[in-house]
Amino acid sequence: MQAMRKTVGASSHSPSPEPARAVDELDVADAAHVFVTSEEDGHPIENAFDLSRGPGGTQWVASTHGPQTLTLAFDVRQSIRAVTLEVEETAATRTQELELARSRDGGAKFETVLRQEFTFSPAGATFERERWALDGSAVTHLRLVIRPDKGGGGRDDGHRARLTSFVVEASPASA
Repeated sequence: MQAMRKTVGASSHSPSPEPARAVDELDVADAAHVFVTSEEDGHPIENAFDLSRGPGGTQWVASTHGPQTLTLAFDVRQSIRAVTLEVEETAATRTQELELARSRDGGAKFETVLRQEFTFSPAGATFERERWALDGSAVTHLRLVIRPDKGGGGRDDGHRARLTSFVVEASPASA
């Protein structure tokens, strides 16, 4: 398996080997270059694409506060049929907003596909999993913008973006 190609600020980390994936799941390390705004030591972006999922799974955590952007630049056009995201937050009450967009022209223009909010509370909801079906033929890029605390008056005080998993399912023709 090829190591994930990525750009994180001025540094990068080597990915860990991953077990086998479902037939329709893209191996992002083999299919795309990953651009991410930041990553905390010990919580690299590879964690969002590994198979350690569900509550207690590994996580990508931003190293800085405020909105974060994760972009997948595919080596070849992909027919994306679904994206599944998992987020776990056990320590803070906050509303995290996720916005997914796609590009079909090499990243020149992005079209917002969906926007979703997850509200977390340590005394209640701490884990969210969403699977979004897409009509995503000829996709060159997927971009995920994460606003870690929409309810924080826009300041994102003390909260950092996080993802437990980011799964991209491709139609068999592009896998």
